[in-house]
Amino acid sequence: MIKNSGVNGQLREWFIAKDSPPSVAHVALTAAVIVVSYLIARLFRLQEAYWAPTSAIIVIQFLTLSAALPVSMQYVAGTAVGAAVGAATDIYFPGSVWACGAAIVAIGLMCVVLRIERSAFRYASITLVIVMLVPRSTSARLVALHRFFEVSIGIAVGLALFTIWQRMDLGTSARVTQTS
Repeated sequence: MIKNSGVNGQLREWFIAKDSPPSVAHVALTAAVIVVSYLIARLFRLQEAYWAPTSAIIVIQFLTLSAALPVSMQYVAGTAVGAAVGAATDIYFPGSVWACGAAIVAIGLMCVVLRIERSAFRYASITLVIVMLVPRSTSARLVALHRFFEVSIGIAVGLALFTIWQRMDLGTSARVTQTS
């Protein structure tokens, strides 16, 4: 067989899984997390409930709960900071891209000084942009509050189902090992 080099070969290297292809169980977990987190967010009548499953997907991309937990906490903390700063800034400078940029610099400098993880800064920046720059019919404070709850629901559901899935998977693995 001739090895395909060039652009097609490089693309194949980027997309064909070598280390961790998705399993059927992971596909099922992803679908369950999406459905459950969305339904819970809708139960609370959150306007942009799609942020719950989007956030949940971030949690379950990791192979272990110990890897998912720190990122989840950074996501929640970053979202809280971005929502709070975005809501406060929008009171005085509603919809201003310049104020949004200045607020991101302020959050970034705070993260530098406090040596906060880059991912928390990224989540804070994303939330701030959503709160300040996405056109809306309600106040930025309400958008910020909803965004925080949407993300928190997604993270909580993702962590809960991920934990259950890992325990079931470990239990299955233990039973298979014992019967072998």
